[in-house]
Amino acid sequence: MPAEESSAAVARGNRPRVPAAISRALAPPLPAGAGAPLGPLLRVRSATGPRRPAASRPKGRTAGSPRAPRGGAARRLYERARRAWDRPLTAYYLILGAGLLITVLGLVMVYSASMIKALELNKPGGYFFRKQFLAAVIGAVLMAVAARMPVKLHRALSYPLLLGAVFLMALVQVPGIGMSINGNQNWLSLGGPFQLQPSEFGKLALVLWGADLLARKQDKQLLTQWKHMLVPLVPVAFLLLGLIMLGGDMGTAIILTAILFGLLWLAGAPTRLFGGVLAFATVIAFVLIKTSPNRMSRLACVGATDPGPDDSCWQAVHGIYALASGGWFGSGLGASVEKWGQLPEPHTDFIFAITGEELGLAGTLSVLALFAALGYASIRVAGRTEDPFVRYAAGGVTTWIMVQFVINIGAVLGLLPIAGVPLPLFSYGGSALLPTMFAVGLLIAFAQEEPAAKAALAMRRPGVRWKTMRRRVKKRPSGER
Repeated sequence: MPAEESSAAVARGNRPRVPAAISRALAPPLPAGAGAPLGPLLRVRSATGPRRPAASRPKGRTAGSPRAPRGGAARRLYERARRAWDRPLTAYYLILGAGLLITVLGLVMVYSASMIKALELNKPGGYFFRKQFLAAVIGAVLMAVAARMPVKLHRALSYPLLLGAVFLMALVQVPGIGMSINGNQNWLSLGGPFQLQPSEFGKLALVLWGADLLARKQDKQLLTQWKHMLVPLVPVAFLLLGLIMLGGDMGTAIILTAILFGLLWLAGAPTRLFGGVLAFATVIAFVLIKTSPNRMSRLACVGATDPGPDDSCWQAVHGIYALASGGWFGSGLGASVEKWGQLPEPHTDFIFAITGEELGLAGTLSVLALFAALGYASIRVAGRTEDPFVRYAAGGVTTWIMVQFVINIGAVLGLLPIAGVPLPLFSYGGSALLPTMFAVGLLIAFAQEEPAAKAALAMRRPGVRWKTMRRRVKKRPSGER
């Protein structure tokens, strides 16, 4: 064949023919009796070379698709939990669920821990429980109202709430109007068995007012100047602290100081400014503790394992006894021994010790897990928002609840001095429960204000999904099926 014709054939895509002699030489011998149709096929395959087997691919995976993550079931479970954790409504459900569960479990433990104390006072066994249940119902209404209120209304409420709290806290110090309980002059009588502690509402007032003040100054770009960051936030906070310390309630004063530092930290206070305010507050606290024999005795009971010769550490030591006797799953609901006159204040400051005795380590870890979930969700709300007021208010509420939680648990465990602060949402005390439940409703309202959470909640309302689906369907001409 000429060279021109061969190149033209290759250009047209025709394969050049193999000579017959070469094909017969390369073809393997056929067995006797083999049919004729297999000959040409074998000769062509022999001439062109053996084919490679196709690479086997795993079923369910196409070419170019990413490989499945290693780790098996544990890895898949981790990825599923991470996706659920990052959903828009995670913070909303955590705050709502943890807040309600802590309150309900607290009602159960108040009923169990306060029965003997009520009988000692010649009251019915459910006396303290009924009062706490009434406060929880009112608090649930306040929480629902706070969750439905817009952010603008929360900001408008801050100034009247602050003025009302200051007025009531000053009214406590008027002779004949204020009441003294356990040596602290911080109560107002509402008639009958009901009392009010205005300093508990001072915490909520400082959070809302401080958040609104810092948000307005941030909008005007004034927080870069130290005088605008401190004034009037620090003087007003010191006014509230002075009214509280006039009554001798240092535990509430510590919580209020923590809220102040939390707001300054969120506002981005410089290290020198933050450290200066902290040093000043530490000096005042040292002087107040050093000049009070009662506070010095409480400080000396940190880590005590013996009540002492004059039983000065009786409450701290018997709180440890209650926790130690609970074991893994406790002695059973209502079967506590320490609440029979051994442990003072079993339904208020040391209700966590009774929880450990009756529900054991499982019960106490459940309470800790609920508070951890509440704290995480609150920090998430404060960190994801773009509204400065929401960030400051959510951070202030988180600081308030978590610092009070740590102080109460630390006192029961013997790691911190007994400060006389209740466990939030858990201990007996309507004055502490009402503002705390309102603060939880505040966090719920902020969690709903996230754009992704707002869209997810809108899709879950009745009728919204059906209307959305109906809009997507094109209108067909009449008579068409």
